[in-house]
Amino acid sequence: MAIVAPSFLSANFLNLEADCKMINESEADWFHLDVMDGRFVPNITFGPMIIEFIRKTTAKVCDVHLMIVEPEKYVEDFKKAGADILTVHEECCVHLHRNIQQIKSLGMQAGVALNPHTPVESLKEVLDDLDLVLIMSVNPGFGGQKFIPNTLNKIRTLRRMIDERGLSTKIEIDGGVTLDNAPVIMKAGADVLVAGNTVFKSKDPKDTIAQLKKITR
Repeated sequence: MAIVAPSFLSANFLNLEADCKMINESEADWFHLDVMDGRFVPNITFGPMIIEFIRKTTAKVCDVHLMIVEPEKYVEDFKKAGADILTVHEECCVHLHRNIQQIKSLGMQAGVALNPHTPVESLKEVLDDLDLVLIMSVNPGFGGQKFIPNTLNKIRTLRRMIDERGLSTKIEIDGGVTLDNAPVIMKAGADVLVAGNTVFKSKDPKDTIAQLKKITR
Protein backbone atom coordinates (compact mmCIF):
# COMPACT_ATOMS: atom_id res chain seq x y z
CA MET A 1 0.00 0.00 0.00
CA ALA A 2 0.98 3.61 -0.44
CA ILE A 3 2.81 5.43 2.31
CA VAL A 4 0.76 8.60 2.72
CA ALA A 5 2.50 11.80 3.81
CA PRO A 6 0.17 14.80 4.09
CA SER A 7 2.04 18.03 3.37
CA PHE A 8 1.69 20.66 6.07
CA LEU A 9 2.35 23.33 3.47
CA SER A 10 -1.44 23.23 3.01
CA ALA A 11 -2.36 23.07 6.71
CA ASN A 12 -4.17 25.81 8.62
CA PHE A 13 -1.41 27.50 10.60
CA LEU A 14 -3.95 29.40 12.68
CA ASN A 15 -5.17 26.03 13.91
CA LEU A 16 -2.12 23.84 13.52
CA GLU A 17 -2.76 21.80 16.65
CA ALA A 18 -6.11 20.65 15.26
CA ASP A 19 -4.54 19.64 11.95
CA CYS A 20 -1.84 17.67 13.78
CA LYS A 21 -4.53 15.91 15.79
CA MET A 22 -6.46 15.08 12.63
CA ILE A 23 -3.42 13.58 10.93
CA ASN A 24 -2.56 11.59 14.06
CA GLU A 25 -6.08 10.14 14.11
CA SER A 26 -5.97 9.31 10.39
CA GLU A 27 -4.31 6.48 8.48
CA ALA A 28 -1.51 8.79 7.36
CA ASP A 29 1.97 7.36 7.84
CA TRP A 30 4.19 10.44 7.79
CA PHE A 31 4.07 14.17 8.45
CA HIS A 32 5.60 15.88 5.40
CA LEU A 33 7.18 19.20 6.40
CA ASP A 34 8.37 21.58 3.68
CA VAL A 35 11.09 24.06 4.63
CA MET A 36 11.60 26.92 2.14
CA ASP A 37 14.12 29.73 2.42
CA GLY A 38 13.03 32.28 -0.21
CA ARG A 39 16.35 31.77 -2.01
CA PHE A 40 16.29 28.31 -3.59
CA VAL A 41 12.53 28.67 -4.06
CA PRO A 42 10.41 31.86 -4.26
CA ASN A 43 8.66 31.32 -0.94
CA ILE A 44 9.41 31.18 2.80
CA THR A 45 7.68 28.72 5.10
CA PHE A 46 9.00 27.65 8.52
CA GLY A 47 12.09 26.32 10.22
CA PRO A 48 13.23 24.07 13.07
CA MET A 49 11.16 25.83 15.76
CA ILE A 50 7.82 24.95 14.14
CA ILE A 51 9.00 21.41 13.42
CA GLU A 52 9.96 21.03 17.08
CA PHE A 53 6.41 21.98 18.11
CA ILE A 54 4.90 19.58 15.55
CA ARG A 55 7.25 16.80 16.67
CA LYS A 56 5.82 17.04 20.19
CA THR A 57 2.34 16.24 18.89
CA THR A 58 3.11 12.99 17.09
CA ALA A 59 4.87 9.65 17.16
CA LYS A 60 4.56 9.36 13.38
CA VAL A 61 7.52 9.86 11.06
CA CYS A 62 8.52 13.49 10.53
CA ASP A 63 9.61 13.70 6.89
CA VAL A 64 11.42 17.03 6.47
CA HIS A 65 12.03 18.35 2.95
CA LEU A 66 14.63 21.10 2.81
CA MET A 67 14.19 23.48 -0.13
CA ILE A 68 17.08 25.64 1.01
CA VAL A 69 20.59 26.57 -0.07
CA GLU A 70 23.57 25.45 2.02
CA PRO A 71 21.56 22.79 3.90
CA GLU A 72 24.69 21.49 5.62
CA LYS A 73 24.60 24.51 7.92
CA TYR A 74 21.25 23.47 9.40
CA VAL A 75 21.28 19.66 9.47
CA GLU A 76 22.01 19.49 13.20
CA ASP A 77 19.21 21.98 13.93
CA PHE A 78 16.67 19.81 12.14
CA LYS A 79 17.93 16.72 13.92
CA LYS A 80 17.40 18.49 17.26
CA ALA A 81 13.94 19.59 16.11
CA GLY A 82 12.95 15.95 15.60
CA ALA A 83 13.33 15.10 11.91
CA ASP A 84 13.32 11.37 11.18
CA ILE A 85 13.98 11.76 7.45
CA LEU A 86 15.89 14.74 6.10
CA THR A 87 15.82 15.41 2.36
CA VAL A 88 18.07 17.88 0.58
CA HIS A 89 17.96 19.02 -3.04
CA GLU A 90 20.55 17.70 -5.45
CA GLU A 91 20.58 21.13 -7.07
CA CYS A 92 21.69 22.78 -3.80
CA CYS A 93 24.52 20.44 -2.87
CA VAL A 94 28.00 20.92 -4.33
CA HIS A 95 29.24 17.96 -2.27
CA LEU A 96 26.16 15.76 -2.28
CA HIS A 97 27.84 12.61 -0.95
CA ARG A 98 29.17 14.61 2.00
CA ASN A 99 25.69 16.03 2.68
CA ILE A 100 24.17 12.56 2.68
CA GLN A 101 26.80 11.20 5.06
CA GLN A 102 26.31 14.17 7.38
CA ILE A 103 22.59 13.42 7.65
CA LYS A 104 23.14 9.71 8.26
CA SER A 105 25.88 10.33 10.83
CA LEU A 106 23.31 12.10 12.99
CA GLY A 107 20.97 9.12 12.94
CA MET A 108 18.43 10.37 10.41
CA GLN A 109 17.41 8.73 7.17
CA ALA A 110 18.78 10.59 4.16
CA GLY A 111 16.81 11.66 1.13
CA VAL A 112 17.63 13.60 -2.02
CA ALA A 113 15.06 15.59 -3.97
CA LEU A 114 15.14 16.24 -7.71
CA ASN A 115 13.52 19.17 -9.49
CA PRO A 116 11.50 18.45 -12.66
CA HIS A 117 14.45 19.24 -14.94
CA THR A 118 16.96 17.07 -13.07
CA PRO A 119 17.40 13.51 -14.42
CA VAL A 120 17.28 10.62 -11.98
CA GLU A 121 20.54 9.36 -13.49
CA SER A 122 22.32 12.16 -11.62
CA LEU A 123 21.97 10.02 -8.48
CA LYS A 124 23.59 6.86 -9.83
CA GLU A 125 26.80 7.40 -7.78
CA VAL A 126 24.99 7.94 -4.47
CA LEU A 127 21.83 5.86 -4.84
CA ASP A 128 23.19 3.05 -2.66
CA ASP A 129 23.53 5.51 0.23
CA LEU A 130 19.98 6.87 0.04
CA ASP A 131 16.94 5.89 2.04
CA LEU A 132 14.65 8.06 -0.09
CA VAL A 133 14.50 9.84 -3.43
CA LEU A 134 11.92 12.60 -3.67
CA ILE A 135 10.86 13.35 -7.24
CA MET A 136 9.30 16.78 -7.55
CA SER A 137 6.26 16.49 -9.80
CA VAL A 138 5.82 20.28 -9.83
CA ASN A 139 8.31 23.12 -9.72
CA PRO A 140 9.03 23.62 -6.01
CA GLY A 141 7.95 26.65 -4.05
CA PHE A 142 4.16 26.67 -3.98
CA GLY A 143 1.31 24.29 -3.22
CA GLY A 144 -1.67 23.65 -5.46
CA GLN A 145 0.20 23.13 -8.75
CA LYS A 146 -0.69 20.56 -11.41
CA PHE A 147 1.21 17.30 -11.73
CA ILE A 148 3.85 17.26 -14.51
CA PRO A 149 3.12 14.16 -16.67
CA ASN A 150 6.77 13.38 -17.50
CA THR A 151 7.25 12.59 -13.83
CA LEU A 152 5.88 9.12 -14.57
CA ASN A 153 8.82 8.37 -16.87
CA LYS A 154 11.23 9.50 -14.16
CA ILE A 155 9.55 7.23 -11.62
CA ARG A 156 9.81 4.23 -13.96
CA THR A 157 13.49 4.90 -14.65
CA LEU A 158 14.31 5.30 -10.97
CA ARG A 159 12.30 2.18 -10.08
CA ARG A 160 14.43 0.16 -12.51
CA MET A 161 17.65 1.59 -11.08
CA ILE A 162 16.60 0.71 -7.52
CA ASP A 163 15.35 -2.78 -8.37
CA GLU A 164 18.40 -3.65 -10.46
CA ARG A 165 20.62 -2.91 -7.46
CA GLY A 166 18.33 -4.69 -5.00
CA LEU A 167 17.96 -1.57 -2.87
CA SER A 168 15.19 -0.64 -0.44
CA THR A 169 15.33 3.07 -1.33
CA LYS A 170 11.85 4.58 -1.33
CA ILE A 171 10.49 6.77 -4.14
CA GLU A 172 8.48 9.73 -2.90
CA ILE A 173 6.35 11.92 -5.18
CA ASP A 174 5.61 15.51 -4.21
CA GLY A 175 3.36 17.89 -6.11
CA GLY A 176 -0.09 17.71 -7.67
CA VAL A 177 -0.92 14.28 -6.25
CA THR A 178 -4.68 13.64 -6.36
CA LEU A 179 -7.04 10.73 -5.90
CA ASP A 180 -7.32 10.58 -9.69
CA ASN A 181 -3.61 10.35 -10.55
CA ALA A 182 -2.35 8.52 -7.45
CA PRO A 183 -3.06 5.03 -8.89
CA VAL A 184 -0.96 5.64 -12.02
CA ILE A 185 1.80 7.20 -9.89
CA MET A 186 1.92 4.10 -7.71
CA LYS A 187 1.77 1.78 -10.73
CA ALA A 188 4.82 3.57 -12.19
CA GLY A 189 6.76 2.51 -9.08
CA ALA A 190 6.29 5.10 -6.35
CA ASP A 191 6.19 4.23 -2.64
CA VAL A 192 5.28 7.50 -0.91
CA LEU A 193 2.53 9.95 -1.87
CA VAL A 194 2.86 13.51 -0.60
CA ALA A 195 -0.53 15.22 -0.67
CA GLY A 196 -1.21 18.78 0.46
CA ASN A 197 -4.33 20.40 -0.98
CA THR A 198 -5.79 16.99 -1.80
CA VAL A 199 -5.90 16.21 1.91
CA PHE A 200 -6.24 19.50 3.75
CA LYS A 201 -8.71 21.13 1.33
CA SER A 202 -10.98 18.11 1.06
CA LYS A 203 -14.35 17.93 2.78
CA ASP A 204 -13.26 14.86 4.74
CA PRO A 205 -9.46 14.76 5.07
CA LYS A 206 -9.41 11.50 7.02
CA ASP A 207 -11.45 9.74 4.35
CA THR A 208 -9.24 11.17 1.61
CA ILE A 209 -6.18 9.82 3.41
CA ALA A 210 -7.89 6.44 3.78
CA GLN A 211 -8.56 6.35 0.03
CA LEU A 212 -4.94 7.22 -0.76
CA LYS A 213 -3.77 4.57 1.69
CA LYS A 214 -5.66 1.83 -0.17
CA ILE A 215 -3.81 2.46 -3.44
CA THR A 216 -1.30 -0.26 -4.22
CA ARG A 217 1.49 -0.66 -6.72
